[in-house]
Formats: sequence, C-alpha cells, structure tokens
Amino acid sequence: MKRVALTGGIATGKSHVRAEFERLGVPTIDADKLARDAVAEGSPGLKAVIDRFGFDVLDATGALDRRKLGSIVFQDPAARRDLEDIIHPAVRRAIDDWFESRRGRQPHVAIADIPLLFETHRQREFDAVIVTACDPSTQITRVMARGVSEAEARARVAAQLPIEEKVGQADHVITTDGSFEETNRQVRGVYELLVNS
Repeated sequence: MKRVALTGGIATGKSHVRAEFERLGVPTIDADKLARDAVAEGSPGLKAVIDRFGFDVLDATGALDRRKLGSIVFQDPAARRDLEDIIHPAVRRAIDDWFESRRGRQPHVAIADIPLLFETHRQREFDAVIVTACDPSTQITRVMARGVSEAEARARVAAQLPIEEKVGQADHVITTDGSFEETNRQVRGVYELLVNS
C-alpha cells in the first residue's frame, strides 16, 4: 500500500484535487471531516474544547460553532495549539486505521487529505506528498469568498506554513491558479506516476 498525503494551504484547491483523484478511482480520506467528527456533539473532543474555550464556542443547539472558535484560534497561536492538541491525536489514529484497513486492496495507492501535514511534522510517514498551490493573493480571495473579512482571511493564511515552503518539500505539486481542466490534467499526470511506480 502506497501511503500518499495531499496537502497545501487553505483555499489552494485540495478538495477539488481530492475529488478528482477519487473520480480516477483512488480511495481518499479527509482529515477535515475527521476533525469535525472528533468534536461532534457528545464526543470527548467537544467536552475538551468546552473545558478549554468555554460554552461561548457553542451555537444555540449546543453544537460547536466553528466560526466562533475559528475567530479565536486564528488570532491566538497558543489557543490554536491547544485546539490542535485536542483534535490531532484522534485524526491521526483514524487515518492510520484507515490505511491499515486498505492493506492488500486495489488500487495499491490511497490518499489522505491532511491540511496541516507539515505543521504537524507528519510528512515522513508517507511514501509521497502532493501539495496543491496557488498564488497567495488567490488564496486570500478564495478565503474571503467563504464569508470572512480580508483581515481574517490573511490571518488564516498566515496561521499556516507559507505555501512556498510546502512546495519546496513536495514530491508532486499541483497548481490550481488556472482552469479546472488544467488542474485535472495535472492530477491525471500525478495519478499515472503514483499507480505506475
């Protein structure tokens, strides 16, 4: 089983690239979804978040208000580390279990979409690392399109390792500044390299 990590900066097109790999038949798992599951209602993770950040980070139904929590952790590195200490161990276990469950299956390649791969120093756990990248100004525009201010968008981009540093550590880079077809063509090229090596 070839363990592949897909990463990049916020709003660099990871979700589109992951979906394209899935369309080509490569199984994938999404760390962001696993992170949401780790703090779902009634979970030990949500209790730990409340213990650390208080009930103000919940919405009216008692679920985690990700926007409220995001406004805290993207402004405060210590708070962000505390949140990561709550969520990352559960996500890591789930990803490792998923890869283990794929042993002996076809195709012999599987991809984990892990946005904070380099920030959590996990890159050496994978046989290959794919980085999605775009111009930082495009990142800011895409993050703002999600309904946040320019200042908040810049804070979210700045909270991650600069995209140039991620590109410098990648085995494969997929740039997403162009059309979807241009991105998809790059995905197909990386797919061919992964399944034929």
